[in-house]
Amino acid sequence: MKRTMKNIALVSCLSLLTIITNTANAETSQEKGLRIAKEADARDSGFKDFTADMKMILKNRAGKTSQRNIRIKTLEVQGDGDKSISFFDSPADVKGTTMLTHSHGLKPDDQWLYLPALRRVKRINSRNKSGPFMGSEFAFEDLGSQEVQKYTYNYLRQEPCGNGWTCHVIERKPAYKYSGYSKQIGWLDTKEYRPVKVEFYDRKGSKLKTLTYSGYKEYIGHYWRPAKMFMQNHQTGKSTTLTWSNYKFRNGLTPRDFNQNAIKRR
Repeated sequence: MKRTMKNIALVSCLSLLTIITNTANAETSQEKGLRIAKEADARDSGFKDFTADMKMILKNRAGKTSQRNIRIKTLEVQGDGDKSISFFDSPADVKGTTMLTHSHGLKPDDQWLYLPALRRVKRINSRNKSGPFMGSEFAFEDLGSQEVQKYTYNYLRQEPCGNGWTCHVIERKPAYKYSGYSKQIGWLDTKEYRPVKVEFYDRKGSKLKTLTYSGYKEYIGHYWRPAKMFMQNHQTGKSTTLTWSNYKFRNGLTPRDFNQNAIKRR
């Protein structure tokens, strides 16, 4: 009888210890969302730099399209956001236009636009990042690197998301007070943490647009990049398609390739 009572007491103690341990290790939805965001960021760290060619196809509500050809350079920056520069090569009305972005965490991104017709560099106001970039459905704030610190996170669920993939669904809210969005809901595949879809909600909380990614390919055995990004504006009926090609990694780019003088050098 005594041995039985001791066994019961031991089982009770172990059960209580398990409950305490599980409670201590339990994640809140905010903690889980942040953890997954950090994991996605970590998996894409270390690429150093890359270049790529991009076609931007604009479509208006009536279905009329126009195309722009752009060259992209991106430099990874340790301890801060990445730097990127975009050179517009065609058509003639935008040829020579250049966009330079220095992304940051909580501090507003620094962005400059070189307008060849005016032969001057225009700094983009940090409070005006919600405006459309070059007539596209991408806002200026969409173009900077999506640093983890720019948002707060809330894990929503896990669900199938096409291609046989399963995705984490995470809500994130901008920590930047001048953002044009009240929140974003993103789908990340559970295997490689690649973004599959992002829904953007305007300041009033209404769905504004949806960005979908497709055609992923792995580069240098580690880094995944999409071949296509499609942004649909649900409120205007307009859309923008970005098709990417000629990705090249570790080209030896330096910060000198991403200063204001580089905007004019092309």
